[in-house]
This record gives sequence, structure tokens and C-alpha cells, in this order.
Amino acid sequence: MRRAIKAGVTALFVALLAVPATAQFKPIRPDQTPPMDSKESYIAWMKANRGESEKWLEQRWNRFVAVVRVGDIKTDKTKRAFLLTPREIFAAGNPPVAARGYEHAFLDMGYGVTMSGPHLQSRMTDVLDVKRGEKVLEIGTGSGTQAGYLAELTDKVYTIEIIPPLAVRTRGVYDRAIAAGYEEFKSIQTKQSDGYYGWQEAAPFDKIIVTCGIDHIPPPLLQQLKPGGIMVIPVGPPGAQRVLKVVKQVAPDGTISVTREDIYGGKIVPFVPFTKLVDGQVKGTHSGQR
Repeated sequence: MRRAIKAGVTALFVALLAVPATAQFKPIRPDQTPPMDSKESYIAWMKANRGESEKWLEQRWNRFVAVVRVGDIKTDKTKRAFLLTPREIFAAGNPPVAARGYEHAFLDMGYGVTMSGPHLQSRMTDVLDVKRGEKVLEIGTGSGTQAGYLAELTDKVYTIEIIPPLAVRTRGVYDRAIAAGYEEFKSIQTKQSDGYYGWQEAAPFDKIIVTCGIDHIPPPLLQQLKPGGIMVIPVGPPGAQRVLKVVKQVAPDGTISVTREDIYGGKIVPFVPFTKLVDGQVKGTHSGQR
């Protein structure tokens, strides 16, 4: 049964990446940016340069207009990342939601996790303010979409997933996308581990983004964040987090301080829990741990 499901996902992924016979799929260089003035010019450019399906490009453009209109994306670099990231191939990881990648909703990706909606991911990415060349750590790979956005912004992306089969599935999504021509995804390094403890051997990081909810800022992640670095993390009790922008400062005497800013001005945003590994098994959460 598992082999049949995997074959079905692969077939769906291939179908999503199918390009017209007249199109030539090409990697997009960091110095290339699609037009943002109209749907027609955007779709024409993407079909000519990337060969993607007009069906998905239209959905991507329509959602792009919506996230910009409400202020979830403010910077040109995040606009570019949104317009180049194929949410459809990440949603394809779970066939029941494969056609819903651009909906303003949390999508069930199996294994008790969700794919965050485009508005939330856009705002968190925009606030993170990733600059090209910076090293970024994501906690909670999930569907792989968030790291996909980050790979359009920098060539040093590290992402950790705690659930073994989900980590394998999403690594497969990246590998198939790379083979199809999404060369920017080569910059994504993946690891199956407990994200609470970060990625010590790759630290320090300029930016950290956490995509699961917890009631405190994990000390190991704060330690692995560079002075002046930014972390975006949902903090609060189960199902009632506030998404914080945390900036780390280190005084000359070594004293560490942080500033916190609620990126939604107090709005509650529920996230899946920040789970933990116990004897190699995913059991319980890290909330309540200090």
C-alpha cells in the first residue's frame, strides 16, 4: 500500500511539472525577476522562461495580488520569491489537497502536520528579511514550501523535520524538482531530527524561522542565532500562538538580550505543536520545557 501511495504521489508530481511541447524549462537565475505589472505579462514570461502550466501560474498570480494587497508582502525580494515558488508541487505531497496549494487555508499534509497558507508564509518570510548569502535555519520542514521560498532568497537554507517519513517524502519533492530544473532547491539542506536543538554543526545562523508552536523561545535556537540575527517564531499556549519577530543582541560583556515584536499586532494564529523526540520516537511537545 505504501509503495502504491508513493507511486501515486510521484505520478501526480510529474503531471504537475508537465510542460507544453513548445516550452523549454529553464532554471531562473538570481538576477532574473518576472514582471509584476500584470497577470498577462507575468504568465507569458514564466511560460517562456520556466515552462510552467498556465493553470498554476494564474492561481499563483491571483494569490500574489491578494497577499500584496493586504500587506503580507512588502518587499520586492519576497514578491519575487512568491512568484517563483511552485506551491502546487509541495501540495502534491498529499494527493487529497494537491489542487489546493494556493488557497488561503492550512492544508492537511498527513502525519498530523499542515501546510501553512500563502498569506502566513508570505508575512513570516517578509519579516525575516533574508538577504542573499545569509544562512537560514527552518524548524519544521513539513510540506517543504517555506524552505522553497527561502531558496529563492539565499543559497544557504537548512531545514529540520522531526517526522521520519515526512522528512523522506519532502526530500523527494526537492530532488524531483531539482531534476526538473528548479536548481535553486539545490541550496536546501535537509535533516531529520528534533528541531528544538537546532543544527549545531551548521551554526551560527543569520536568520531562523520556526513553523510549529511552542510556549517559549528554545534556548539552543537563540544560542545558534548570530548577534543581530532575526528569528520568527509562534509563541504561546497550545493552539493560541502569537507570531513573534525576535531580534538577538549581544552586549560587549557577552550579555544576551532579545527584543520581541508581534508581527500580527496581537492576533492569535494556531500552529501545530513543536513536538519532541523521546528514545527516537515522536512523543509529546517541548512546551513547558525550559
